[in-house]
Amino acid sequence: MEAPTIVETAPRRKGMSYEAYLALPEGGIVEWVEGEAIFHVPTVPIHQDISVLISALMRFFVGHLALGRVLTAPVEVKLWPGGPSREPDILFVGHEKLAQIDDRRFNGAPDLVVEIVSPGSVTIDRVDKFREYERAGVGEYWIIDPRHQKQQADFYVRDDQGLFTPIDISDEGIYTATLLPGFRLQIAWLWQPDAVNVQRALAGMLADAPGLSAELRTVYREMARLLS
Repeated sequence: MEAPTIVETAPRRKGMSYEAYLALPEGGIVEWVEGEAIFHVPTVPIHQDISVLISALMRFFVGHLALGRVLTAPVEVKLWPGGPSREPDILFVGHEKLAQIDDRRFNGAPDLVVEIVSPGSVTIDRVDKFREYERAGVGEYWIIDPRHQKQQADFYVRDDQGLFTPIDISDEGIYTATLLPGFRLQIAWLWQPDAVNVQRALAGMLADAPGLSAELRTVYREMARLLS
């Protein structure tokens, strides 16, 4: 399957106060940074497919193991008071930070953030947001780039000095999340997300997830085998 071509289109920026940003009508991805609203162009199908795949896997995994909550764009993340408001594609919030979700936004640094590179967002995701998420205290940051001939997935975890450090993918092409023990992502899934058997993938992950009874572990292993 040939990867789709993605045309680079820069997001539109407009100067406005944070209060004016909050008053904007709902719909679409709009972020606010240093007195500017950033209006992102609509996402392309591959972006949607990857987002749906990761969020489906993560929502079920987190929900089944009662690990916290998974949110998806568009939802405001106010990284720090007076600081930028971003709308990550996917974010995971563990139990200790659930109280930071109010009726409008998440306040502070999510435990894990996933950004899928969109047309025109390369610098925003790899430089601007990288620095902001690092400063805010995000624990784990994934950058998924599905652009034609530039397919790449990068994973970073916060070190003891509070800086993002890259985490390697296994020789088998699998990334194992640091802040979601047992959650695995095969990198090949990202480039053909519609071909992934979600039930089989989840069964395989849950069979090895910590904290499950031996009986449940056996059930999931058998489920993964039957779905193979």
